[in-house]
Amino acid sequence: METIRNYVQDRFGTNPDTISVSVVSDSPPLHAAGEHPEVLLLVITESEQTGITTHYIKDGIRIQERCHNPGTLERLIWHGGNYNMIHWILQGEIVMDRNMYLEGMRSRLSEYPEELRRKELIVEFDRFLKSFVQSKQYLQDGHMLDAYSNILDALRHWARIAIIEEGYHPEVLVWAQVRRINPGVYKLYEELTCNHESLQKRIQLVVLACDFSVMSKMELCCSVLLDVLRSREEAWSLQELMQIQELTDLELDLSLLLGKLVRKSLIREVVESENGRPSLLLRLKYTV
Repeated sequence: METIRNYVQDRFGTNPDTISVSVVSDSPPLHAAGEHPEVLLLVITESEQTGITTHYIKDGIRIQERCHNPGTLERLIWHGGNYNMIHWILQGEIVMDRNMYLEGMRSRLSEYPEELRRKELIVEFDRFLKSFVQSKQYLQDGHMLDAYSNILDALRHWARIAIIEEGYHPEVLVWAQVRRINPGVYKLYEELTCNHESLQKRIQLVVLACDFSVMSKMELCCSVLLDVLRSREEAWSLQELMQIQELTDLELDLSLLLGKLVRKSLIREVVESENGRPSLLLRLKYTV
């Protein structure tokens, strides 16, 4: 690591655009690209050239360098679901840090603010819901392998929801983490992947568990969306909701979420004629 520290100081120390550099080594996400361990350099810069990833070798060490400006980094973190980036900030060794930028970011993340938890809950619930609905459809149509793939994905998102509920950041190795935090969810993972029952029965078991347990968490997980709907007395159209920056930044499937919230009677669907006049075109709006 001393070699990397010296390299960082030599390369970035006199660059006025460089704000912070963090070094992450021996981290699980870095092994995905190949068999050899890599060192990640997370570079925060004021340069316009941001969002760039480069790979190279320095003194026999394989290096992955990721450059972001503060605005991009903030979006990646505070819009929910980017657990690799959060892991790198929390676990990396900060080698350079002008104005304590990364230290401040690490401190905020360590506190796990309520705003971030709420965003991560709705992002994970949205992802869970898409995989869950798709799995049920494949199961109904008899496509067992596709149903299995999707319900496994849904279960992974359920695991992250359970971890977030307990006040922890989801880690990259989610099953090892949820085994410690929520053994019940991990047991379902074992039942799905290791049970000797038929594939169809294993999928059906997890589908029923998801239907009962996760869908009951809909109000908690969708609090960000519900708060927007409560923010005015007038009902919202889908188009209006899609223009709310707080929601569009999260890249949610609002149509799917709204439909499920209506079916669970957590919100109401309002049918309106265009311009208040009788018309063949009736608009759907949503309110609490």
